[in-house]
Amino acid sequence: MPPRADLLSLTGRAVLITGAARGIGAATARAMAEAGARVALLDRDGAGVERTAEEIGAAGGEALAIAGDVSDASSVKKAVAAVVAEWRRLDVLVNNAGVLRDATLGQVTDEDWALTLNVNLRGAVLCAREALPHMLEAGSGRILSATSMVARAGNYGQTAYAASKAGIIGLTRTWARELGPKGITANAVAPGFIDTDMVRSVPPKVVEAARARTPAGRLGRAEEVASVYVFLASDLATFINGAVVGVDGGLLL
Repeated sequence: MPPRADLLSLTGRAVLITGAARGIGAATARAMAEAGARVALLDRDGAGVERTAEEIGAAGGEALAIAGDVSDASSVKKAVAAVVAEWRRLDVLVNNAGVLRDATLGQVTDEDWALTLNVNLRGAVLCAREALPHMLEAGSGRILSATSMVARAGNYGQTAYAASKAGIIGLTRTWARELGPKGITANAVAPGFIDTDMVRSVPPKVVEAARARTPAGRLGRAEEVASVYVFLASDLATFINGAVVGVDGGLLL
């Protein structure tokens, strides 16, 4: 028997998605809007989130574009306040914002280390901490965060990135234990090599090698990751907590 459509519906829910100007973040915003959610898009690229919000609006969805930096506590506070002012609730947080600064251990600069950890890891903490009071008040909520297959397998030249994404797994499992009794679940999504601007910045020979090792024989699509976020935000995933869901085409088999 196919799943009931209403269980996949996000109608009435308010969702905040970080790093939503392009790539997986923008695809997730569109997919959640198609499922009926009201979506707030947060990104340092203000023009980018405006474009994505306009696309969602043109398709009949409801979207709020917010320019801001997830690594800045005051910016995060203003973003969450804007969502709650607009919709009087915040049901789902998607910690998608991330940066990639490739360098082997001997070449990692203090600046690149700090930037990567501040955006990828600290940003997730700031957003979750700010969203938490609203979820606690409602007695329910979903915190969904982007990790990566490199958190599990490592990857040449990605000391800072792998560390930040491994940290996301630790945060997710800790939050699952802390918040599960309060009706709030925390899960992570671990993409493999997805056809996005970030992956296109990786040396082509590295990407081709990953594609060749992937049983699916191709790169993933942003929409394929977005569909997992929609599922985890839906009522079909109420008993999933502390999970790390791989979307890597079988790369880590």
